[in-house]
Amino acid sequence: MPSSPVPGVDRRLFLTSLFGAAAGVAGLSGCAASASADAKGASTAPLADRVPAGTSLKISSYLGTQQLQLKLGKLGDLPFKVSTWANIGAGPDVINAFRAGSLDVANNAGIPPIQAHYQGYDTKIVAINVTRKPNYLFATKPGSDIRTVADFRGRKLAFSQGQAQGVVLLRALKQAGLAYDEVTLVPLTSNQFFTALQSGQVDIAPLANSQAPAYLQQYGPKGAHAIETDVVDLLNLLWAPVSVLNDSAKAAAIAAYIPYWAKGQVWAYENPDSWNEEFYVKTQNLTLPQAQAITKLANKPLLPPSWAEAIKWEQETADLLAEGGFVEKFDVSSLFDHRFEGIAAKSVTAEYRR
Repeated sequence: MPSSPVPGVDRRLFLTSLFGAAAGVAGLSGCAASASADAKGASTAPLADRVPAGTSLKISSYLGTQQLQLKLGKLGDLPFKVSTWANIGAGPDVINAFRAGSLDVANNAGIPPIQAHYQGYDTKIVAINVTRKPNYLFATKPGSDIRTVADFRGRKLAFSQGQAQGVVLLRALKQAGLAYDEVTLVPLTSNQFFTALQSGQVDIAPLANSQAPAYLQQYGPKGAHAIETDVVDLLNLLWAPVSVLNDSAKAAAIAAYIPYWAKGQVWAYENPDSWNEEFYVKTQNLTLPQAQAITKLANKPLLPPSWAEAIKWEQETADLLAEGGFVEKFDVSSLFDHRFEGIAAKSVTAEYRR
């Protein structure tokens, strides 16, 4: 595998870092081999109308978000057992959990399924929520004189290839007319961004709207500031390994879970006061003003009946990564399991079907 043409990023080194030190290189080689052996092609069998008794799923619920939405929204009992609500959010961590068999379905942005494909691990997207407003902004290190994306030229930028933050950065650079060789992309995962900014290891890092207030409150007095753009990461999705979806009972359970996932997001959007207090204040230890600032920027859930726009966006994202040498060019239509298309849209009112 050749190194990336992008300065500062060696693809071999970066992909190794994505898997995490805990897994170990040797162990991951074994996982990759077994994943390849298990991949028998995606099932096209019709989804079962009912979830068979005794079926269970291991579902990602980063920071407990999904369970709390189900509880607060009083959405009722799931028609299957949840053996694990896994506190896993970052795309690279989700891929590792998929490989290890410790996770069946996860909520992520559009880039992790592309990354999994590049790593030779077969997954499918089963639900789509479209986001129209930016979920990220660019934060500077303390004492920075950077004011616009055009000022990124010649600077060190925190870059997570396998996460939404990475594609937001690449799209911002393209929009500003900056070539990859005009910046230095520093390979990090998003949980390293704060430390990298604080220490001056990087000049810029993309932070989620939910993360930025705490950073700016602490380092704003020291000259850190935000650079906002209109760049969006369009897709918020559910996805699962092909090996899981080929299990007819688990596939039926995932189909049954999708409406709960969709309705939970709608409930949080429609009840910002309760969500601020119960989630951000009580579980994330934010102040109420900080919570209100975050929910003010929240995207309205939009569950499209058709995935055409999502597929187009995902293809543009994959092509953008291929241009930088991060992945090989491929047709992203293979990432979508159309048996599930429309399930989320049918579970919400017309206001949320876009």
